Amino acid sequence: MRTRNADKEQLVKQTAIDMIVKSGLEGFSMNKLAKACKISVATLYIYYKDRDDLILNIAMESGKLMSDAVIKNFDPELPFEDGLRQQWKNRYKFMVEHPKLNLFFEQLRSSSYQEEFLSGFLQEFKIVMSRFMQNVMERGEVAEMAFETYWSIAFSPLYSLARFDNEGKSMGGKPFKLTDDVLWNTFDLVVKALKK
Repeated sequence: MRTRNADKEQLVKQTAIDMIVKSGLEGFSMNKLAKACKISVATLYIYYKDRDDLILNIAMESGKLMSDAVIKNFDPELPFEDGLRQQWKNRYKFMVEHPKLNLFFEQLRSSSYQEEFLSGFLQEFKIVMSRFMQNVMERGEVAEMAFETYWSIAFSPLYSLARFDNEGKSMGGKPFKLTDDVLWNTFDLVVKALKK
């Protein structure tokens, strides 16, 4: 039996992400991946039992990387604005450092892999974020609201700005480059919308 090669395995993962981001999950196959990596299909099966195993393995590993980055230096005891600011810093830094992973996650979110992907790595993240939200609500810094409402107001603007920046244009095709001024002015509006 052939042994695993860490460099080759990393090449397979990165190439798979690149292919999925470019062509979507529907156009992705083990045969195409092997060809792009210039390896035999049999080599892929040393690392993964099938296409689903490969995609979920990459998703879980990448998701854990994101989760760890998002809660880095984050204290759930922080006041609301400080805690949310740290979240924006962490999330934005991750997006800048891993632009393809964000696009890969978007592919997963609209696929049959979504539920398994999200349930696998978010354990610690959910605990930390729940504690933060419970603390700020108990202190009366924000009104009680559904998680989905909070997330939509707190983070959707950040992800929209990052998407515009990644594409290099805003709605209507106008050129766009995300600046610190735009980022933190948007953050201030989000805080104003959420604070009591």
